[in-house]
Amino acid sequence: MKYDVYGVGNSLVDIQAHVSDKFLDSLGYPKGGMTLVDEPTQSTILDQLDGIPVTRCAGGSAANTIIGVVDFGGTAAYAGKTANDEIGEFCLQDMRKLGVRIEVPSVGGQTGTCVILITDDAERTMLTNLGVSSQLSEADIEEEEIARSKVVYIEGYLFTGESTKAAALKAIELAKKHNVKVAFTVSDPFLIDLFRDEFWTLIENDVDLLFCNLDEARSLTGKEDAVDCAHEIHKHTDNVAMTLGADGSLIMHEKQAIPIEGVPTHAIDTTGAGDMYAAGVLYGITNGLNWHDAGHLASHAASRVVSQLGARLSKPFTQDEIVDLLS
Repeated sequence: MKYDVYGVGNSLVDIQAHVSDKFLDSLGYPKGGMTLVDEPTQSTILDQLDGIPVTRCAGGSAANTIIGVVDFGGTAAYAGKTANDEIGEFCLQDMRKLGVRIEVPSVGGQTGTCVILITDDAERTMLTNLGVSSQLSEADIEEEEIARSKVVYIEGYLFTGESTKAAALKAIELAKKHNVKVAFTVSDPFLIDLFRDEFWTLIENDVDLLFCNLDEARSLTGKEDAVDCAHEIHKHTDNVAMTLGADGSLIMHEKQAIPIEGVPTHAIDTTGAGDMYAAGVLYGITNGLNWHDAGHLASHAASRVVSQLGARLSKPFTQDEIVDLLS
């Protein structure tokens, strides 16, 4: 089977709960960001959610994007490490039933989880215990599957661990060997502070399409204006897709800036907005859409996902809807 996208990321189960600002303040974590926590801390947080309705689904940044690609009607495979526990089995089955190929062997231990706390202003605060997802290694990257793919998609969070970073770099190496395009998302502004030089080296030498938001672009370039940021990054890589929140996004391709309008919506939960945007772009460029139309689809997808709870579309786009959107 051939794939539109082969994704590599941290396999996590997202556990989502709507909480008050008072509850979030009591935990002491920065609102709207992602914080890595250990297993005892994660368990304590989950205990405090007792009585609050929660939902769970297979997640992680790259996994959300890969699931989005399949929801649009694309084909995808994914490399991420889970444990042979109940949560790990749930994660694998959740992705497989959607049509994502994931065959990385499970290991002993605890599957990674991300507790996503959503407040009334639609901000999401993520508390992540990586569990065995941090054990993803070069051995888990399948050369034959990469060779059958159009794009390899890598999440920046993988750079926080030596084993996962090695897996990401192996996937990129194999993609280049087989003339497969490489898409990379920097994932979070805090990662740029830690890995700025490594990210720039990657962007300049290996990345064909960079995904980032405006905060990340500002951190990378030191510039303030969105267009200036996009042009600066575009000097170092062929394509840039930069999200601007409610203002839409800006795509750089062949030295041209392609503005993509935002789609007005009532935001309930911003979880997965960037991941779903990436899914729309990746599906588009691997299925014959031009860059503007791919961005247009991505903008509508991001708007739809923030209007509901969770990082996965509760009502995926049909092919007829996609045709209508682009006509």
